[in-house]
Amino acid sequence: PGAEPVVPLPNPGEGGPVYDPGAEPVVPLPNPGEGGPVYDPGAEPVVPLPNPGEGGPVYDPGTLLPVCPQPGIVVTPVRPRAASVRFLHAGYGYGPFRMRLDNAAAAGWLGYGQISGYQRLTAGYHTVTVTGRDGYIYIQKTLPFSAGTPVTVAVVNTAGGLDLLEITDACCPAGNGLGSFRAGNLARNSGPVDVLLPDGRTVYADVRFKEITPFKRIRPGRYQFLFSDTDLTPMPAWLDIETLDSAFIGAYIPPETLAETTLEVRAGVHYTVYLLQDGTQRNVVRTLTVADY
Repeated sequence: PGAEPVVPLPNPGEGGPVYDPGAEPVVPLPNPGEGGPVYDPGAEPVVPLPNPGEGGPVYDPGTLLPVCPQPGIVVTPVRPRAASVRFLHAGYGYGPFRMRLDNAAAAGWLGYGQISGYQRLTAGYHTVTVTGRDGYIYIQKTLPFSAGTPVTVAVVNTAGGLDLLEITDACCPAGNGLGSFRAGNLARNSGPVDVLLPDGRTVYADVRFKEITPFKRIRPGRYQFLFSDTDLTPMPAWLDIETLDSAFIGAYIPPETLAETTLEVRAGVHYTVYLLQDGTQRNVVRTLTVADY
C-alpha cells in the first residue's frame, strides 16, 4: 500500500533481465546457436565472424591474414571469379539489336539469327538492355550470371513482344574422342518437335518452344538431323549418338519434317542446333548450328 506499482521483471526463462538481489540486472547474452557473442567466463565476448558462405572474412586457424600490408610485403588481392556471356538474336520480325550490359556496350548490331562471341564479366546480377537502331529500348532485364559458367542470352519472341532466355552452355568434357550435341527450340511458331536421324532413331522427343535439351555424347562423323512432328519414342537419355550409316543421309526425308541440317562432328567440340522461326505460318522454321571448341 505504501509503494508505487512498477512493471515486473520477466520470470526466469522468458528472456530479458531477471532480478538478482546481489547484482544489478543486465540484458543477457544470447544462448549458444542464436548468433552474436556468447558469454565465456574466461574470455571477453566478441562479435563472431560470419559462417562460411555468408560472405565477409572467415577465420581460418591455419592462415594468417595481415590487418594491413607491412613494408616490403606484397599482398595479392583475391579477385572474384568471372562469368562469360554471349548474345543470340532469335526475335523474328525485328531488325538488328545492340546489346548492353549495365552501362557498357556488349554486342553491336546483331542481325536475326546471328550470335556474338563470349565476353567476360564479374559474377552476380547484371542488367541486359536490348535496343534498336533508333535507340528504342525493346527490353531491359536483370539476370544472374554464375562464376565459371558460360551462358547464351537469347532474345526470343513472346505474345506481346520480346523476352530474354538465359541458356547455360556448360558441358562436361566429352573425352574418349567424342563430341557433344544438343538441340534448342527458339521458334515460337512451332509445335513440339522431335529430333531424328534418317535411320529412324529419335534423339530427342517433344522439344517445345524455349526448351534446350541436355547434351548427349556423339561419335565423330557425318550426321543428318531432322526436326519433325512425329510421335516416335526417344532414345534412352543415357545412350550416346552412334555413327550414322552414310547411306541414310539424304535418302529419305519424312513428310512431317520441318527442317533438317547436316553436321560434320569432330571430337572435343560441343554442338548446339537451334530451331528458329522463318515465317509467320505455323512450323515454318530453319536451323542455326553453333559449335564451341
